[in-house]
This record gives sequence, structure tokens and C-alpha cells, in this order.
Amino acid sequence: MSNMIISVRNLKKNYGDFEAVKGISFDVKRGEIFGLLGPNGAGKSTTLEIIETLRQKTSGEVVVDGFNLDESPNEIKKIIGVQLQTSGYYPSLNLTELIHLFAGLYNEDIDPMVLLDSVNLRDKAKSKYKEMSGGQKQRFSIATTLINKPRIIFLDEPTTGLDPQARRNLWELIKTIRASGTTVIITTHYMDEAEVLCDRVAIIDSGKIIALNSPDKLIDELVDTGFERPKEVKKANLEDVFINLTGHVLREE
Repeated sequence: MSNMIISVRNLKKNYGDFEAVKGISFDVKRGEIFGLLGPNGAGKSTTLEIIETLRQKTSGEVVVDGFNLDESPNEIKKIIGVQLQTSGYYPSLNLTELIHLFAGLYNEDIDPMVLLDSVNLRDKAKSKYKEMSGGQKQRFSIATTLINKPRIIFLDEPTTGLDPQARRNLWELIKTIRASGTTVIITTHYMDEAEVLCDRVAIIDSGKIIALNSPDKLIDELVDTGFERPKEVKKANLEDVFINLTGHVLREE
């Protein structure tokens, strides 16, 4: 079995004369947390949507766990989990009902309580989606990516808008999912998040990959150029102060 679960070669996506993705190539290792980073409009979301079979590519090759995107898109759909945005849920259904709904779409027989336990939401089983806090909604969103027992899950900015406790709680959840053997592909605008979670990151700008390595090695490469922060780096930051004062325990609204 290959150590690479995703292989992308010379991927291009054009919208008329505009080149959104300009011939990028990268691999994702089996069982790693891989970050796709870049400013808005860099092409990272387009790249992920192509791999997720949600958007047509212009050219290039994509292989997901041995399945070629051109030949077996339906097989790829069976082995991936994609985080839905808020609009993907019926707000008046409770969590148990939503899980049964999605399980039916995947033709999976799943115990909602086991799934909710995995994201610490058992006590919200009968709560409606619209009644939950931001952190609870994000945890449930990640839970739905696991319904079809995927080999790979895609998380698009999963901690945006969350308070520090909820954000760090979600980090632990993502680490737990990876520890179970699932490969995780994540996008985020929080560089500290990518540094904590990701085994490797690809940085995309203007449709091209401009760097690809582990966070530690990318930082070391920058330091080796003589780069120094204009301000002395302290041993803690303001988020550490916040967590230390208010506690690590996740608070539910």
C-alpha cells in the first residue's frame, strides 16, 4: 500500500482567461494532517473542491487512494468526508435526526449516540442545530464527516469565529481523528493552528505552491535567512494568558 493517499500532478483550473490554479503538484501522506494555507483567492479552496469531486478541473491528474479522479469520481466520494457549511443543515431538525438523515444518504447504519460521544455532544442529541453554540455546531459539522467512515476528511477553516477554549477543544478532536488512522486535510487562516496541528503544509499564492514542508522546517528555513522578529518573542502569548485565567475546560452555552 502506497504511503501517499493523495497525489496531485500539474493541476490547473481556468475560468475563462483567469488561471485560478496554475499547474500545482503535491502529495498527501497517509495518516497525516496536511494544511493548505494561503490568502483569500489564492486557489486553495478551488484545489480542494476539485479533489473532493465538487468542481471540474481544466487539466492535470488527481489520484485519491488509488482512484483516478477522471475514471472513478464515485469511488472517491465513498472514501472521503467533507465538512459542510452551516447552510448544509436543516436548522429545525435535532442532531439525532440529522445523523439519521445523512446516514441514510450514505446507506450507513450508525448509532447516533456513538457518533455524538466522539465529539462530546451526547447531551445535545435532542437539541436542534440552530439552538447550538458556534463551537457545538463546528464539532457536529466534523462529526458528520465521519458518518461514512472515511479514509480522508476535509475541514475548511473549522475554528473560524470560535473562542479560545472551543478552538483548542477542536484541535484535540482533530488530533484524535488523525490518531484513529484518518487522514485530515485542513485549511485555516490561523498560522498558530497550522503550526500546532499540521505535519506538513503547502502555502499557495496566486494559484501556485510557493512552499511545502513541515511547519518547523519552514520556520527554520526562514530563520536561516537571518530573519528576526522586530519584537522579542515571549514564552507565552495573550491566548495563553486567556486560557490560563479562564481555564481549559470547554464551556457550553
